[in-house]
Amino acid sequence: MKPKTDVVMADIIHKIKDTFPFSLSEDELCGDSCTHGCAKNLLDYLYMEITEWEERLENGEIPNFKDIQKITKTSKNIYRVLEKNNLVGSNSE
Repeated sequence: MKPKTDVVMADIIHKIKDTFPFSLSEDELCGDSCTHGCAKNLLDYLYMEITEWEERLENGEIPNFKDIQKITKTSKNIYRVLEKNNLVGSNSE
């Protein structure tokens, strides 16, 4: 049996919160490592997206596959930028 899309979206949000460095200060994010994109702005955008989806899920909205695909693609792209800026992954401190 396939999981319901609301469960999948909640799981994706949980994984994003565990993986991305939302707790880093602006100084840590905006040092001299923003050569591939502004990490602070990207994290702010992603945080806004997941917060919006948390509220929508709490209100009983059911995401469709396009919604899941969009947040997954967005998070992967942002992760790649953070990786290039040495803020996540094997390159991070």
